Amino acid sequence: MDKTVPLVLLHGFAEDSSLWDRQKEYLKDKHRLIIPDLPGSGSAPLDSDTSMEGLATAVKARLDAENIEQCIMVGHSMGGYVTLAFAELYPDRIKALGLFHSTSYADTEEKKAARRKGIEFIQKNGAAPFIRQSTPNLFSESSRQEHPEWVADLIQRYSNFDPDALIQYYEAMIRRPDRSHVLRNFKGPVLFVIGGQDSAVPLTTSLQQCHMPSIAHIHILKDAGHMGMIEDSNRAGQILDNFTQAFHNFTKDHL
Repeated sequence: MDKTVPLVLLHGFAEDSSLWDRQKEYLKDKHRLIIPDLPGSGSAPLDSDTSMEGLATAVKARLDAENIEQCIMVGHSMGGYVTLAFAELYPDRIKALGLFHSTSYADTEEKKAARRKGIEFIQKNGAAPFIRQSTPNLFSESSRQEHPEWVADLIQRYSNFDPDALIQYYEAMIRRPDRSHVLRNFKGPVLFVIGGQDSAVPLTTSLQQCHMPSIAHIHILKDAGHMGMIEDSNRAGQILDNFTQAFHNFTKDHL
């Protein structure tokens, strides 16, 4: 066990820190964990700046408050966008990073249009109907059929989400730039966790970025959609554990 460099886990859009509960239970005795609610999610108040850069700055403030100088950071979906923004803004603070069902690419025009439709839907109908409509699509077909309780749990958990936060997140994701250069220039190890049945960040899109970093750890959860921390929770925990431990071992070997 080595808790020298903390592991920071960032949740994604329309989620909060509880998304990582299964992995927290698996990892808590092995690594020091920082699992915050991003501003506007969970117990964290909605700040004025919900850009990816603003959210990254909020994460930095949390690390500063806990006197954490360096970390390993892994983000799910939008949390991955925040992770990349953090690595760009504060390169000396992050030693290894992970994209968990996430991408360094900017939104395509098609994706931007879909997000704008989502904004219109939320403005018209509110958060709860949006969560009910969008959540099933985050899971693979087999997960929806075999484990409908997973979908129902997320719908129940997040139906009270602040609609203003959802809208601001969508607008920020539409505006975010391509950060492929962050992966190309990053000197530490980079983790890619990819859902084989992910419709939000498709397998082909994810694989296109895996060659960018000089050190890449690539894992495909072949039966998972966009929610591998739920759909394949044990393996997700093992992947995070192995990646963190591999970083510590690599660091020790190169001292």
